[in-house]
Amino acid sequence: MSSSWEDILRDATMQLEESYRLFLEKDSGYIPDKKNYLNAFKTLPRDKVKYILFGQDPYPRAESASGYAFIDANVQNIFSDTGLSKEVNRATSLRNFVKMALVARGDLSLDDLSQSAIAAIDKTKLISSIDALRENFEKNGVLLLNTALIFTDKKSSSRHVKAWRPFVKTLLASLERQHPKLILFGTHAKALKKNLPLDFFETIELEHPYNHTFTGNQNALDLFGPMQLLDK
Repeated sequence: MSSSWEDILRDATMQLEESYRLFLEKDSGYIPDKKNYLNAFKTLPRDKVKYILFGQDPYPRAESASGYAFIDANVQNIFSDTGLSKEVNRATSLRNFVKMALVARGDLSLDDLSQSAIAAIDKTKLISSIDALRENFEKNGVLLLNTALIFTDKKSSSRHVKAWRPFVKTLLASLERQHPKLILFGTHAKALKKNLPLDFFETIELEHPYNHTFTGNQNALDLFGPMQLLDK
């Protein structure tokens, strides 16, 4: 990870319950694995953080869970000749997010979000890979976290979210002077406001992109449009 995070993450990890830390150290039965669940801290230095995007929890598939909120490692290409790639179309949240970003650029109209409309867009100035999307997030200072950094099974999601709260609390306390804005996607992320002291932070609450309404959410368009996340 970036050396700027080492002390902070050590302190934050020590706030986890001992039994939970031992569970993580065993490095089995959860995704992403031990080498990858802190990936977000490896590529964005602490002093570059302007936003923290909190998703819910990692993708429930080993091939997709990347250690970055919202970045599906199973996706190679964002687009295809017929519109969005098959991998993006299968990832509902990512599909809606890309459509929102295209609407924000003026490439799509909310009246027509079809594959044929996306296929007709001139993509010569657009990124094509999921890694490029992650890099564009980070160029804008967005740290891509989940409220729980690992996934085991759906019924355990709430337990993991609760277990990671002391980690998140310590992390946020270390960033108070930077005042990053917190982007909260969905129910678990919004619950941070109830369970953690966030008085020092501006929060931006949005429905999870899994909901189709996200595509036309004006707050999402206003926030992410200027970031030019799909531009080369």
